[in-house]
Amino acid sequence: MQTATDGTTEAAAALPTVIDPVRVERNERYVRRRFWNTLRANLHRIPFLEQALAAFFCATDPQTPFKAKAILMAALAYFVLPADSIPDWLIAVGFVDDAAVLATAVHAVRTNLKPQHEDRARAALRKEQQMKPPEMKTAAGG
Repeated sequence: MQTATDGTTEAAAALPTVIDPVRVERNERYVRRRFWNTLRANLHRIPFLEQALAAFFCATDPQTPFKAKAILMAALAYFVLPADSIPDWLIAVGFVDDAAVLATAVHAVRTNLKPQHEDRARAALRKEQQMKPPEMKTAAGG
């Protein structure tokens, strides 16, 4: 697939050329407010968390072009939305739609997803997985 001049793929270039900056800003606020809680609540349930984190780091990188940021923020907003096409609380299938939306967005802007975004994602995921949830601490302060 060829890359457009702004670093997005042809798939992303086929999206509407007018992106509503107000909506992008609203998506970003929503994602920033809910992303980490959603991630932490689903650490052991979702296999694509590293990709979600890499997308988050790419979308919040000031060097990421606006169009790529808009695409990623829309996908991440869908990910953190509690009620979407397939409710996330459904075991085994609840995040299938989220994974598909995120994979499509990442594919559309893959030239903007840098190795440092993926490195930060791996490191952050490792750190989150090593933290012991409060409900698992022992009475002795464990």
